[in-house]
Order: sequence, then structure tokens, then C-alpha cells
Amino acid sequence: MTTQTFTPLPPNPPPPRTATPSAATPSAATPSAAPPLRATPPPAAAVEDLGELARRHGLTVSGARPSLPAYARQIWSRRDFIAAFATARLTAQYSQARLGQVWQVMTPLLNAAVYYLIFGVLMDAKAGVADYVPFLITGIFVWTFTSNTILAGTRAISGNLGLVRALHFPRASLPISLSLQQLQQLLLSLAALVMILFGLGQFPTWSWFLAVPALLCQALFNTGVALVLARLAARTPDISQLMPFVLRTWMYASGAMWSIQNLASSGRFPDGVVLALQCNPAAVYIDLMRFALIESYTSAQLPPHVWALAVGWALVAFAGGFVWFWKAEETYGRG
Repeated sequence: MTTQTFTPLPPNPPPPRTATPSAATPSAATPSAAPPLRATPPPAAAVEDLGELARRHGLTVSGARPSLPAYARQIWSRRDFIAAFATARLTAQYSQARLGQVWQVMTPLLNAAVYYLIFGVLMDAKAGVADYVPFLITGIFVWTFTSNTILAGTRAISGNLGLVRALHFPRASLPISLSLQQLQQLLLSLAALVMILFGLGQFPTWSWFLAVPALLCQALFNTGVALVLARLAARTPDISQLMPFVLRTWMYASGAMWSIQNLASSGRFPDGVVLALQCNPAAVYIDLMRFALIESYTSAQLPPHVWALAVGWALVAFAGGFVWFWKAEETYGRG
């Protein structure tokens, strides 16, 4: 009988123990986070090549301010748009009124009637002023031109934000076109003014031609002030609410309803105050238009060096306002 022997099998080995990953011990199965990649700047040669490529194809930085000569050329190239925009605004200004464009003449005439009652009758400002009615009407028409242009300038950017943000064009086109609109409105009003002067016994003389350079100087001055206020009001819209009070005070100091010459001869104010009132740009342009259109308004009633003052105010205001507005070109319509 054969005896069989059996070798006992070893017990099953315990399952291998696996370490539980912790925040402190990184797991072998979970790779550690890779360090953040840093963008490698392109070599300087590549940047120069891209810049040269952009210049070759006429590309520029979007919204960048051009040089002053280039900016002036851009505005000149858009002169058709400026004229069309001014004409369209003038046509639409009174489109909702029954009398339409008649209000362009009626508004300064009604103002003149009110001022005649207050200053001419109640305050007796007509004493010592020959042809007071032509004197008053001419002053009101000329002042209205300056006042309306400046008020339009305060709303040139803030009132056309949709256009500014949608299209790329030199922003100075807006206040310039609004100034042109007011000049067109004045030319329509002057036709009525001439008829009124005819009815009051003022007939054309050679001096009437002096109204042309006087109006051109006033238009340049008004445009320059409108450019300044367009930039200020674009950042601070509340200026448009303040300007009517400033303009009303300026009108009273400009001799639109009373004679600065009579004030000077009265001796009630120092000579420095009288000279400041005479050199006031609004008063200068009003005096020149009265001298041109009213026969009894002589050169003795004009301030000294009146034409030099008129041209100087026009050039300083327009050039200074244009440069001031251009310096903030890239900020309009943002924010």
C-alpha cells in the first residue's frame, strides 16, 4: 500500500496595501500641476516687421489721434458731409412747428420787442441813441447768432453719441457743422433784418459791404468757442444747463440793448471797466454790424482798433478752440 504525502499550500497573501493620497503626499497616479506657461514675447524684429506690414497697407491704430495737419486735412475732405449735416439740421429744426422756418426770423424779432419794452421804454435806454429801433434789432440779431452757436456747441458731442460711437470721422466735424447751421440761419434772418431796416429808413450804402468781413470774423470766433465748449460738455454734460445763465449775463454786458458809448461818456464807471466792455468780443461784432448797417452809427462810437480786435478775437478763438478740441479726439464717445 502506497502512502501519499500532501504538502500544505501557503495561506493566501494579504492584498497589497495602497497609500491614500493626501494633500501633503502627491499620488503617483495624479501628476503634479504644471507651472503656468508664460507667453514668450515675439522678437523685436517680428514686431518691426508687423509694424512695417501695417504701414505698407495703410493700417493705423483704431481711435488714435492723428497729427494736427492730418486732422485738418480729414475735416477738409469731409466738407460735403459738414455742409449736408448743417443743412439737414436747419431744415429739421422747426419741422414740427406750423410756421416752420418763419420762427428763424420771429424768434429774434419777438426778443427785440420784449427788450424794447423793458430797456427802451421802462428803463429809457433809448435816450441819447439815434435810431434806437434799428440799433436794438441789429444788436439782437447779431447776439442771437453768437448765443445759438455756443449753445449748439455744448450739445455737439453729447447730443450725437450714437453717430460718434458708430462711425469713425473727425469729431470736430460736428461742432463745425452746427456753427455752419447757425450761420445759414443768420443769413436767412438777415433778409428779414434788411427789410425791417428799409421800413425804418435805413437804405443801402457802401458801408453795408463791411458786414461781410464782420460776419466772417464773428463766425470764426463763434466756432472756436463752440469747439471749446463741445470738449468740456462731452466730459461734463451739466455745462449745457449752466450756459444759458452765462450767456444771458454776457448779453447784458455786450451792449445789445443799450449803448456802451453813452456809459463811457457818463463818467459813472472807471475807464478800465468801459474799455473792457468795449473790447468784449460780442460787443465788437455788434458794433461793427451797427456801423455797417445804420447810417447814424458813426466811427466815433466804435472802440479803438476795432478791426484789429475783431480779427484777433476770431483767430485766437478759432485756432485755440481747434487745437483744444483736437487734443481730446480719442476720448469722445467713450465712458
